[in-house]
Amino acid sequence: MDMNRILFFIITAQFFSTSVWFASSAILPELANNFSNPKNLISSIPTATQFGFILGTLVFSIFAIVDRFSPSRVFFFSAFLASIFNLTLIIQEQDFLFLIAGRFMVGFFLAGVYPVGMKIASDHFSDSLGKSLGYLVGALVLGTALPHCIKFVQNELSYQYLVYATSLLALIGGFIILLFVPDGIHRKKLHVFEIQSFLASFESKKFRSAAWGYFGHMWELYTFWTFVPLFLESYFTLHKIHSSYTLLSLFSFLVISIGSLGCVFAGSISNRLGIKFTANLFLAISGFCCFLFPIFYFNANFVLFIGFLLFWGFAVVADSPMFSTSVAHSSPEDKRGSSLTIINCIGFAITILSIKFFSFSLEYYDLGYVVLILSIGPIIGLLYQFKNSQFKIISKSR
Repeated sequence: MDMNRILFFIITAQFFSTSVWFASSAILPELANNFSNPKNLISSIPTATQFGFILGTLVFSIFAIVDRFSPSRVFFFSAFLASIFNLTLIIQEQDFLFLIAGRFMVGFFLAGVYPVGMKIASDHFSDSLGKSLGYLVGALVLGTALPHCIKFVQNELSYQYLVYATSLLALIGGFIILLFVPDGIHRKKLHVFEIQSFLASFESKKFRSAAWGYFGHMWELYTFWTFVPLFLESYFTLHKIHSSYTLLSLFSFLVISIGSLGCVFAGSISNRLGIKFTANLFLAISGFCCFLFPIFYFNANFVLFIGFLLFWGFAVVADSPMFSTSVAHSSPEDKRGSSLTIINCIGFAITILSIKFFSFSLEYYDLGYVVLILSIGPIIGLLYQFKNSQFKIISKSR
């Protein structure tokens, strides 16, 4: 079996299938025009997707679905259903509850795509998992940013075409896994199902350490991604720079998608620096960027500000595959899928708190200072690493 070919198929499928995740965020301005209270829609749609993902990962974890059944088949059916529910964005785009329910179901079935994709990779690449997950999470980042790119390219076309395109890509991604990626040679099926088995990994100190680092990372990451367009729009307004939806889409795509290079870079250097050190290094860098933001936001020229956001976008997600690798390595092999899924469940629950707290703070304080809230996650994550003596200058990767 050609492992490079397998990795290519997993990466491509992940990239295609996760494109439905932020499809709604890319067209929010157009959707908002259909409602009298657009602010309610703008905050509710991303939150509905996150809630769906949280409930989905909780269900997948409790019932150990990915550990009991073929991960490739779980991925296919999840991608297929996510692509179908993504179409609710254009079926009744003037029905608020219908849109919210549709995005909730997209999030629910993405629980069978993102963490399951990592499980598939861990079953094939146990010895080089850090590097493999670097590519895989990089694909997730590109998939997340893809709707902004499609919107930029198809600026003159109706936003419905973006929805059709992302649903088609998700469907293709599911078929790629089903047809070309068999279950991995390192897969160990869970034969005895116990409803509390997904909590077994938390008994490990190494698992808890990786989990806390991941939770701190998640507090920052998705709030950053969600508000990148607002960062840009507010900067343009503050410095009286003319902009358009097209320009915002282009720069949003660049700032988010450059994180894929950060993931690949982190995966590449982790073999030399160690998984834990690499994860904590990028967590510290992205946390430091939170404190630098006010300086660049208020004082920097356009080129420096965009350069800073690109650097932050590069670093903010680079620690994600490293923490996921640590979680996978410290989990029981027959419960690895459920462990990855429950960590995603808790992590995305944290993102909702972060996004809501950030949005609430914007009503009272200037954006330039509200961004400092994002530093809370990296600080807590790093403090936990220091507390458990996990932050070492150089540590051997497993």
